[in-house]
Amino acid sequence: MAFSQHNLGTVVGFEFTRTIKKKGFAIATLSIPVLLVLLFVLIYASNSSTEASADAQKNASLSFTYTDASGIIPAGMAQAAGGKTATDPDAAIAAVKDGSSEAYFDYPADPSTEPVKVYGADKGMFENGKYEAVAEQLLNAAAQSQVANPRLTAALSGGVDFDSETYRDGKPSGGIESVIPPLLFLVLFYVAMILLSNQMLNSTLEEKENRVTEMILTTLNPTTLITGKIISLFSVGLVQMLVFLAPIAAGYLFFRDSLALPEMDLSSLIIEPGPMITGALLLLGGFTLFTGVLVAIGAIMPTAKEAGTIFGPLMAAMFIPFYTFSLIISDPDSVIVQVFTYFPLTAPVTAMLRNGFGTLSGMEATIVIAELFIVGLLILRLAVHLFRYGSIEYGKKLSIAGTFRRKELAAK
Repeated sequence: MAFSQHNLGTVVGFEFTRTIKKKGFAIATLSIPVLLVLLFVLIYASNSSTEASADAQKNASLSFTYTDASGIIPAGMAQAAGGKTATDPDAAIAAVKDGSSEAYFDYPADPSTEPVKVYGADKGMFENGKYEAVAEQLLNAAAQSQVANPRLTAALSGGVDFDSETYRDGKPSGGIESVIPPLLFLVLFYVAMILLSNQMLNSTLEEKENRVTEMILTTLNPTTLITGKIISLFSVGLVQMLVFLAPIAAGYLFFRDSLALPEMDLSSLIIEPGPMITGALLLLGGFTLFTGVLVAIGAIMPTAKEAGTIFGPLMAAMFIPFYTFSLIISDPDSVIVQVFTYFPLTAPVTAMLRNGFGTLSGMEATIVIAELFIVGLLILRLAVHLFRYGSIEYGKKLSIAGTFRRKELAAK
C-alpha cells in the first residue's frame, strides 16, 4: 500500500511538473490574463475619453427654437433649457438648414396622437440623438409640472419602486439572487472542461505516441498511473483558473470605477443548502464522467489527430442543452428536456441548469447524480483496462473487444 501511494505521488508530481514547465502551457496560461489586462487598459482609456466628451457636452448648452401648439410647455421652462419661441415654422426650419440655428422642435396640438417633429444640424450619428432627447425631456418635465399631486407625478415619471416576493411550498422563494449561486457550478464545469479536456485526452496518448507506455507499465500499476494523471491535471486546472481569475479580481477590487464594472451586492445572494449541495455533486459527477470518456478515447486512439475526430463532437455535447434553454426553463417535463436530463453526456449541463432555476426535483437530482458517478467510474475502469491491454497498439485504433480477449488469454 505504501509503495502504491509512493508511486501515485511520483506520478502526480511528475505529470504536474512536466505540464507546467512546457512553453505552451505558459503561453496558453498567461495569454488570457495579458489580453484581459490590455482590454482593461483600453476600457479605462475609452471611459476616460467618454467622460471627457460627456463633460464637454454638459457644459455646452443646446440652443433651439420651438413652437408649441399644445400649450403644454411653459415659456420659462423652455427658456431655461436654451429654447426660444419661433414665430414662423418655415423660417425656423430654414435656419436649421443653413446652420444659423442648432435645432427646432415643433410640438403638435395633441402629442398623444401626433408626433413631435425635431429638426437639427447634423453633428454625427452619435450626437444627433441629443435633439430628440432634449425635446422629449422638455415635454415630460412640462407635463409633470402641471400635475399638482406629487404621487401622480411619481407614477407618471416612473419613479415608483416595486418590491416583489414569491412563494414556493409556503415559503418565500428567491428570484435571480437564488439562481446565481447554483449556476456558478455550471460555470466552473465549463471552465474546468475547456481548460483540461485537451490535456485529459493527451494524457494517455502522449506516452503511446512516444512509444514508452510498455516501459512505464513495467513499474507502475495502470490504475495508479491513470489516477495520478487525473489528480495532476486537476491541480494544473486549479493553477490556470487562479491565473485567469487574478486580473478579473484585481480589476473589480481596485479599478471597478475606472473600468465601469457593475457593482455586485454579494450580500443579496440567497444561498440555499439543497441546490448548492446538488450543484457540487453534479459538478463532480460530470467531471468524473467526462474525464473517464476522454481518458478512454486517448487509450483507444493511436494518435491525437485521430482522437480529434471524436473529441469535437464530445465537447459539442456539453453545449447542446443550451439549444433547448427556453424549454428547460419553461417546460422541464417535455420529452426533449427529460432525454437531455438523463442522457449521460448532456445530463451534467441540463441538470445544473434545472437545479439553478429550481425545476430539478430531489428524486431527479438523486437519479442523475448516481448515474453520473456510476457511469463515470465504470468508464474510468474501462479506460484503465484499455490502457493496460491496449497500450502497445501504436499504429491502429484499439479494438475494445480485442482487449477483453487478451485479458482472458492472460488469465489462462
